[in-house]
Amino acid sequence: MVQPKELNPFDSPQSFYGAELRRLREKAGLSQEALGERVFCSGAYVGQIESANRRPQLDLSQRMDSVLNTGGHLERLCRMVLKTTKHAEYFAHVAELMTQAAAICEFAAQILPGLLQSEAYARALIRATSPLLADRQVEERVHARIERAVLFDDPTTPQYWAILHEAALRTGVCDRAGMREQLLHIAELARSRRIMVQIVPFSAGAHPLAGSALTLMTFEDAPPAVYLEGAHSGHLLDSPAIVSEYQRSYDCARAVALSPGASLTLMESVAEEYGRHEHSAGPGHGSVA
Repeated sequence: MVQPKELNPFDSPQSFYGAELRRLREKAGLSQEALGERVFCSGAYVGQIESANRRPQLDLSQRMDSVLNTGGHLERLCRMVLKTTKHAEYFAHVAELMTQAAAICEFAAQILPGLLQSEAYARALIRATSPLLADRQVEERVHARIERAVLFDDPTTPQYWAILHEAALRTGVCDRAGMREQLLHIAELARSRRIMVQIVPFSAGAHPLAGSALTLMTFEDAPPAVYLEGAHSGHLLDSPAIVSEYQRSYDCARAVALSPGASLTLMESVAEEYGRHEHSAGPGHGSVA
C-alpha cells in the first residue's frame, strides 16, 4: 500500500482529487487494495492517485464513483483535472508517466517521437494534422510539446532509447532546412550520450514492430506500461502479458536495427542531404501527441 503523505488539497486540482478519493474511500471503510479489486486496478495505483503521483483517468473515476456511491463526484473532479493539462486528453496521463519513468523506449515508423521533435518540426506536424487550429492554439501545442524535453536535462533519468525507421528520417514534415535542423538536433542528443538511437534501414524489410508507434515505460515502484499511438488517439496498456509481448518485439527490433554508431552516421548523412537542397518539401502527416 502507498503510505499516506501530507497533501494540501488546494495545491492543484490533482491534489484535490487525491484528497477527495482518500476521504471517500476511508468513509466507505475500504483499503486501497480493496477499492482496487473492485475497480480493476492495483491498490498501489489507487495510492498513487491519492498521493497525486498519478493523474486520474475518466473510466476509472466512473468505476470508483459506482463503488463508492458518490453520485458522479469523482468523474466531475477528473474532468476538471484533465482540463488543466497542456496536452490532448488521451495523452495527458502518458506525458505525466514519462516524467516518472526510470526508462523510456520508443519506436517510430514514420513520424519522429514528440520528445525528440524540434520546434519547426512540431509546428509543421501540428498544422498538418490539425489544419483548422487557430495560430494561438498551434503555438500552445508546440510549446507544450517542446517543454516535455526538459526530461533530458536530468543526466541520469530517465534512460531513453529510440528505434526509428529510416522512413521517419526521410518524411519531409517541414521544409528541408527544418528537417536538417531536426535530425542534427537528435544527433546532438545522441552524441552527448543523453539518448540512445538506432535506425531500422529500408533494407531491413519487415520487422517485429512494422507499422507501430509505441512507447514502453518502466518504473522503479510500479509495473511497466506500453502506450500505442495513432493520429488522434492513444491507448495505454499495463497488462503484464501484453507489455511483455511488446518488450520482446522491441528487443527483436533492436537486433535488426543498425548499431548506434552506424545509425548516427546515417542520420547525419540524411541531414546533409537535406542541406544540399534549397527548395522546400511539403508537410507530412502523423501523430499529434
